Amino acid sequence: MSIVYAILLILVLMCFWLLTVVGMPGNWMMVAATALYAWLVPEDAATSLGWGVVLAVALLAGFGELLEAIAGALGVAKAGGSRRGAVLALLGSLAGGIVGMFVGLPIPVVGPLVAAVLFAGTGALIGAMLGEQWKGRNLDESWAVGKGAFWGRLLGTLSKVFVGSIMIVIVGVALVF
Repeated sequence: MSIVYAILLILVLMCFWLLTVVGMPGNWMMVAATALYAWLVPEDAATSLGWGVVLAVALLAGFGELLEAIAGALGVAKAGGSRRGAVLALLGSLAGGIVGMFVGLPIPVVGPLVAAVLFAGTGALIGAMLGEQWKGRNLDESWAVGKGAFWGRLLGTLSKVFVGSIMIVIVGVALVF
């Protein structure tokens, strides 16, 4: 039965990984699921996890957040954006990621994921531009900040998704060995 629980854990982690793609806290949900699994599955089970694995996954989730925050902040700040532009870029990227997941792109299997990342970047661009326009900046200045927000969000999301992938691999390897 422990094999079934291990497979279910990996499936749950993959679902949470998908949430990371659309800008949700999927990596932290993976930490919570891994901790719950480590707590519920007895240590003498063939597929048990130790608390060291939970700690490693939590540290990676924190690192992923740091990478995403740095990339997003640098994208807006490098272009001279305001806090208002940064906040609206964040909100726009969340909305764009969710819309992209449902709209998708005509690419087999990965279309919704690619669309979620691209729409999140586009949402950040639009949000940053609206924030800068609201602040009184002209269209050229707002466009420059929006482009910075787009690339920052894109790089930040890809970094965080990559870290989430590493987290799944670490848990998978720990379950096997």
